[in-house]
Amino acid sequence: MRIGIIGAGALGGTFAALLDRVGHEVVVTARGAQLAAIRERGLRLEGGYGEVLARVRAEEALPVTPDLALLAVKAQDAAAAAAQNARALDGVPVVVVQNGLQGPQALAAVLPTSPRTGAASMIAASFLSPGVVTVTAPGVTVLAAETATAAQRDAAAAVLGAVVEVRTAPDLAGLQWSKLVVNQLNAASAITGTPLQAALESRALTTAVAAAMRETIRVARADGVRLEGLPALPPALIRAIDRLPLPLASRVLRRGVAARMGDVPNPGSTLQSLRRGRPTEIDHLSGAVVAEGERLGVPTPVNRRIVEVVHAIEATGAFLPAGEAARALQA
Repeated sequence: MRIGIIGAGALGGTFAALLDRVGHEVVVTARGAQLAAIRERGLRLEGGYGEVLARVRAEEALPVTPDLALLAVKAQDAAAAAAQNARALDGVPVVVVQNGLQGPQALAAVLPTSPRTGAASMIAASFLSPGVVTVTAPGVTVLAAETATAAQRDAAAAVLGAVVEVRTAPDLAGLQWSKLVVNQLNAASAITGTPLQAALESRALTTAVAAAMRETIRVARADGVRLEGLPALPPALIRAIDRLPLPLASRVLRRGVAARMGDVPNPGSTLQSLRRGRPTEIDHLSGAVVAEGERLGVPTPVNRRIVEVVHAIEATGAFLPAGEAARALQA
């Protein structure tokens, strides 16, 4: 099968290398140093799925029409990337691997004929140097249809499920909100400049993260969303974060997260963007919680502070020690 992957970063690069390894014809889009590195040396995948050197075709835009496409760019770049590849994607099933609440829904005007499926991936992958992607922890990828039929969603799941663990979910909004709760963990590493495991050693900072998660859960419920849950966020953990006193909820969170992260340092996607000097997705993560909270009348002070602090780090490059970070988020 010919598979087009728009955005050969951490997750896009992971899928590209693994799909190439099992024999698919993979074409990726990239830019700058990443494009040059893939053309010159190939795309190297390291870590949790083994060592792969994928000699995939790399271009700035898809040069051919694929049978299946994955769009795996940052939320703020999705519409432009889809528009750049709209001709090649006309009528092609597209899986949008993206954080935030828009995802495939935001691409209706750009890809009106493409059956669209949303994906939330729990694969922890790092893209910190051109041409190299490191998987710090394999994980499940969950697919939910937007305009795709259940059969089209399941067909995409079968292709991806041959190389990673894949599940399907019945409700896209529930899946997106569940991943948004998990994405609150990114704030701990982004603000401290340390891997997630190290950041969560601070009880105070873990309590702040639990507070941000609680706000997200309550905004989702106020919007009538049923949280689907994810392997990293089972229903019991959702209930604990929502209902327990915050210090106790943070202890439950630390135990639940630590058991799934493993020992390989996980920098999180937001910190990776900061390290590369790229704009982060924070406006589509905590910023989305703030916007929806304002619409629904649900207070979100911790998420608001996360947005402010991450933007300050984008501007100055000055990370905060864990204790100072906790105080800043709960000010």
